[in-house]
Amino acid sequence: MYRKVEDFIQEWTMSAEGTANVFKAMTDDKLDQAIVENHNTLGWLAWHLTTAPIFLAKFAKLELPTVGNPKEIPASAKAIVTAYENMAKSLVNAASSLTDKDLVEGVPAFGTTLERGQILRKIVDHQTHHRGQMTVLLRQAGLEVPGVMGPTKEQQM
Repeated sequence: MYRKVEDFIQEWTMSAEGTANVFKAMTDDKLDQAIVENHNTLGWLAWHLTTAPIFLAKFAKLELPTVGNPKEIPASAKAIVTAYENMAKSLVNAASSLTDKDLVEGVPAFGTTLERGQILRKIVDHQTHHRGQMTVLLRQAGLEVPGVMGPTKEQQM
């Protein structure tokens, strides 16, 4: 949970940079890479991470501009990267309007009451979870896996 707006902005900015680097490792021909048939693909995961924060931020009473239909995955990795980067900047801009006091305000979310700072934590955690799945799919697809929270095995060689 966040109690200081600046803490969220710093962590989100760093996390979003790592996520954008994972997205930039995708290629158009590998967007349909899944661990096994009928599971989430690289393209689906990237688009989900691009659109889900817009939905989740509404619980924290933050309005972000739409970047596209969550159910229509772009066929271009570059288009996903651009939309993601726009969304990530929008989240920083929206969060900048909050005060530290706003972060401890309880708001209705997920059938209960959560503090806004808890919702922002969930946005970061959700991204980290799916970004990890994407790194597995990148490797499975034979694509380079960028280091996000440290160097990858290939980067250490």
